[in-house]
Amino acid sequence: MTIEDRLKELNIELPTLSAPPGNFAAYVQTGNLLYLAGAGPKAKGKVGVEYSVEEAQVFAREVAIQHVAVIKSALGDLGRVARIVKALGMINAGPEFEQHPAVMNGYSDCMVELFGDRGLHARSAIGMASLPFGIPVEVEAIIEISPV
Repeated sequence: MTIEDRLKELNIELPTLSAPPGNFAAYVQTGNLLYLAGAGPKAKGKVGVEYSVEEAQVFAREVAIQHVAVIKSALGDLGRVARIVKALGMINAGPEFEQHPAVMNGYSDCMVELFGDRGLHARSAIGMASLPFGIPVEVEAIIEISPV
């Protein structure tokens, strides 16, 4: 089963990508690595204040789907993903919030759901006092790709 088949099976439609909001690229490929810029949901607010862990997990999943759209834009074929190598999750959280890894499970679970063992990655989840545009979650990632 291809990743595109898996997307259809899960009723996931990849979003239309917009230009980055600054002087940077959505991705950079060097050798067999694809570096994905940080992405976030359209929501605004803090986890543990305006949003629950479960709501933030949905946002993290949305970011995973955005990243899949970026990968598809970069490579044309999601079958070229050899491995999701690393994800860095930044959680815009209240000062008492401690469940950053639980929020990132939304991202990680989606990648494993789509890519199987190739989606299992190393990751960090850290809390931030703020994030750009007030978004609750931002994730950047490194992807290993296979040659054409």
